[in-house]
Amino acid sequence: MLSYAFQVLNEQGYKNIATEQFNNVAELCAAILSKGVSLQLKRGLEREYIEQTDALSSLRGRIEISESIKTRSMLKKQLICSYDDFSVNSYINRIIKTTMDLLLHADISKSRKKELRKLLVFFGEVDLLDVHTINWNVKYNRNNQTYRMLVSICYLVVKGLLQTNSDGTTRLMDFLDEQRMNRLYEKFILEYYAKECPQVRATASQIPWALDDGVNSMLPVMQSDIMLTRGSEVLIIDAKYYTHTTQTQYDVHTLHSANLYQIFTYVKNKDTDFGEEPHKVSGMLLYAATDEAIQPDNSYQMSGNKISVRTLDLNQDFPEIAAQLNAIVADHFP
Repeated sequence: MLSYAFQVLNEQGYKNIATEQFNNVAELCAAILSKGVSLQLKRGLEREYIEQTDALSSLRGRIEISESIKTRSMLKKQLICSYDDFSVNSYINRIIKTTMDLLLHADISKSRKKELRKLLVFFGEVDLLDVHTINWNVKYNRNNQTYRMLVSICYLVVKGLLQTNSDGTTRLMDFLDEQRMNRLYEKFILEYYAKECPQVRATASQIPWALDDGVNSMLPVMQSDIMLTRGSEVLIIDAKYYTHTTQTQYDVHTLHSANLYQIFTYVKNKDTDFGEEPHKVSGMLLYAATDEAIQPDNSYQMSGNKISVRTLDLNQDFPEIAAQLNAIVADHFP
């Protein structure tokens, strides 16, 4: 899933990851981060100008007169100076170092920890951050675009691998929480279809509201997870990664009502968007399969549109997972 969600993993340096065995998510994230940082070191770590204030024997930058008087640095033949230092201690590098340091406390192999320690040598001038206060709104430009995937992996590690304090030590759990897995699941399906199914166009398009008077003030954006299009044929997929694929009341299993309302709204508004042009719009709720006995597998005709509910079994070898995804396209776009 990671290899599709982060397309940069298709670069040469990551290809051998596919042949390795991993005991848990932390091990996989450590391997990807190790490969990515190694490649980044060959390109060169990002540097940026960082303001420093120090007591110096020779003048540099701007003299801080008041600070020099207050600290009596002149008695030591020094002056307090503020200057810009072109340093590798940038915020992005600090995020990466903090994440690698965090992984050293995770349940990963000794060989993987050894790889991370070797890489940390190159981050000797980089400071650590407090993992609870990291600002993930990183701004990218032409000089640091190669960091985008690395920061995404760091986000998964810090946010997804839940930190718990036990007996005064930091321990990393071996799972990603439901919210992060849902985002990864959506991204995986979208990128799989974009790469492997050229017969359809895969996007995450917004759907306009079918308004009579054109007034859309305060209406929420209808953002689809995956929209597969071929000409005037459309399949809108809402990907869901839940602990329970159905809701239960009095031992009766039903579909999650909010999910069904959502996909129905998407389909009907997209259907209206075509106007009088011949078209076909369908919708699908695609849940990640769980180990529960009852799994949804239904199709409904609702007001002239087909709404399906399916599960994707991820507990298989990847060729079987791919076959399930391909079957969805074959069924809706014969």
